[in-house]
Amino acid sequence: MEKTPPLSLERRLSQPAGKNVSRRPLPWGRWTMRSIALTYLTVMLIIPLLVILQDGLRAGLSGLWAQVSNPIAWHALKLTLWTAAVMTIINTGMGALTAYVLVRYEFPGKSLLNSVVDLPLSIPTLVTGVMLVVLFGPQQALGVWLKQKLGLSVIFAPPGIILALLFITFPFVVRAIQPVLMSLDRTQEDAAATLGANAWTIFRRITLPPLILPMASGALLSFARAIGEFGSIVIVAGNIPMYSQTAAVYVLGEVESENRLGASAVSVVMLAIAFCLMMIVDAFQRRSRSNLS
Repeated sequence: MEKTPPLSLERRLSQPAGKNVSRRPLPWGRWTMRSIALTYLTVMLIIPLLVILQDGLRAGLSGLWAQVSNPIAWHALKLTLWTAAVMTIINTGMGALTAYVLVRYEFPGKSLLNSVVDLPLSIPTLVTGVMLVVLFGPQQALGVWLKQKLGLSVIFAPPGIILALLFITFPFVVRAIQPVLMSLDRTQEDAAATLGANAWTIFRRITLPPLILPMASGALLSFARAIGEFGSIVIVAGNIPMYSQTAAVYVLGEVESENRLGASAVSVVMLAIAFCLMMIVDAFQRRSRSNLS
């Protein structure tokens, strides 16, 4: 007598349930897990953001503008934005170059260098400030040489701010580009090379276009991170109003001066800038994922 072959999993699932087959109940913890996650998100993020927003706007938009348009506060915001912009331009180019080298070339110490890239994310930012002071301080050999030969003051000046931001935000662009570069199919590059295209043409026409969105995402993440940097800046730039005082350091000064409205108003502006940047980054990342799929 011929045996009937066992039903496949797909056919068993498609058949109606019999008397001896019980339906699996919905996971009892689904709503519990959602509730815990949303509660934690609300307590740790949403409520503090709403509190600082309410505090910064308690005098209305006119009161917020009066605090932000204060000459010292306005200079601190402008300094924060332009130093972050300069850093972003430099790190975008160098981060893309570093990611390309780490993915496309083999050389001794590559694994070590790949690990070092993430080091700025793991060390305290105060340590970054101390390192720069030791290297470029006015009493150090390099700092003295830059001052005497080039007339350039690094520590307690805007160049020190840019250097600190370059160090801290360097991993963002590299790690945004690296996985996309690793996933690219190189058959098109090989085909273009066989047709006589030079290396620059291949990079510009084939390799670079898929990297533009990740590069923009990493650049915006770097810029957003730079706006709120405090630890290294307070070491390398000091707290000199109208010269080297950034927005984050200004907020600390207003808190110490018991001007809570001024601190909250500038904080609201910084949060608004960072939130808009994060929304743009999210849009870039979703578009990049859709392009890859």
